[in-house]
Amino acid sequence: MEHETDTETYTDSATDTDSPTDTDTGERTSAAPGPTGVDDVAAGLRAAQDEIVQQLSDWVRIPSVASQPERALDVQRSARWLAGAMRAVGLRTEVLDAGGSPAVYGEWLVDPALPTVLVYSHHDVRHAKPEEWVETAPFSPVLRDGRLYGRGASDAKGQVVAHLWGLRAHLGTRDDGRPAVNLKYLVEGEEELGSTHLAALLDSDPERFACDVVVFSDTLQWKSGNPAVVTSMRGMTGGTLTVTGPARDVHSGAASGPAPNPVHALVRVLAAMHDTDGRITIPGFLDDVDELTEERRQELRDLDFDPDVWVERTETTSITGEVGHTVEERLWARPSIEVLTLLAGDPTGFPRAVIPSQATAELSIRTVPGQHVSAVAAQLRAFVAEQMPDGVTHELEIPEESGQDPYVTPSGPALDALVRAMERGHGTETAGRMGNAGGGPAELMGRVLGAPVLFIGTGLPEDHWHASDESVSVQMLLDGAASIAYLLEELGDALR
Repeated sequence: MEHETDTETYTDSATDTDSPTDTDTGERTSAAPGPTGVDDVAAGLRAAQDEIVQQLSDWVRIPSVASQPERALDVQRSARWLAGAMRAVGLRTEVLDAGGSPAVYGEWLVDPALPTVLVYSHHDVRHAKPEEWVETAPFSPVLRDGRLYGRGASDAKGQVVAHLWGLRAHLGTRDDGRPAVNLKYLVEGEEELGSTHLAALLDSDPERFACDVVVFSDTLQWKSGNPAVVTSMRGMTGGTLTVTGPARDVHSGAASGPAPNPVHALVRVLAAMHDTDGRITIPGFLDDVDELTEERRQELRDLDFDPDVWVERTETTSITGEVGHTVEERLWARPSIEVLTLLAGDPTGFPRAVIPSQATAELSIRTVPGQHVSAVAAQLRAFVAEQMPDGVTHELEIPEESGQDPYVTPSGPALDALVRAMERGHGTETAGRMGNAGGGPAELMGRVLGAPVLFIGTGLPEDHWHASDESVSVQMLLDGAASIAYLLEELGDALR
């Protein structure tokens, strides 16, 4: 089955044909039955595969790019689409004004005596460069070789759709047609912008978001058919370093030699951030990093990691990084600093043969347990000021308000329930425990809500998040939905 639609054409709502208003605080609609009405969760989801792919395709067609002001209406439409899809499963929903892009809230409160689970994810997506996409246009989803291509198919609309179908499958196993736990869903619309307004949203109505456990679904999985349990997430912050030399662009021949070149200064500072062994050299930066326990080292060693397979899956061509640490440790237990963009002079068109007035670099900083955004920002500012050569000026912008600290899931009955659910959903023992190399507001959710955070995702490293030809494995969606169905049951038993 292929869906070849024009990039700018999409349905406003596939599941919300008789769409209620954006704020639906009335009675819940009747819950949709399980995929087949039988107890075999996996078989039921397989039978619904075409419907699952079609639903996700309809949503992917909505270009909910929150970073582009001209897409604001599309982000609103995405939120309304999701609210309708949630109502079709039996949830009472509301589109919330989160202070930026809209968030979608859904709930099914069964019994105050039951544990309450809050599911977190997001419906905004990264912008795309259509000229770099080969398989299809970014918002024209197409199914090929077991993968659905399109922006947001994996990050993170696919993960949300897996939750909706996981709930359907769970309900299909319940004699009373009700979930085993109280359910709350919070799907925000600005995660790709750093979740800037999420803290204020959570603080605005503590009772609404109160829960016993958070299920966080914006993560990658180890391998299809070889799942691992994610138990940590790196933190993240970013920075924009701008170096200014001449007051304006100057002719490279007329002033070459004595003129300050901001590009030279910028790359000198960037190069100084790592030594020849790949170790970060910023004073104090590594001092706060928590040392891995031997138990955690063993968990990472237990994963079936093959360097050649990793390079092939990620298309990274080689393995570099901090000497003295395994690739798994570099990914999930060690901090990193990456240069994402460099801009100076004439990046396109015929060069003017000038020394540019300014040079700019965008930095991405991933942190690990023990580190905090405020301390990292201060260390980076001091380092840049010390390393910057004479003759130029600089400005370093670090939006600390959108920074996110790392998180580690505590041991306990909730984590044990997740392990059991994943093994049941994937039909195999878990390969071990891993981390999530990317960031997200897990620490914020856990701290504000006072609840442990569990990670369950349907993405894979080869899904090309944020890049061209993003896609999701349909089998991962099915296995993830099955795991979610079992997780609701397992948490209902474990947290009573």
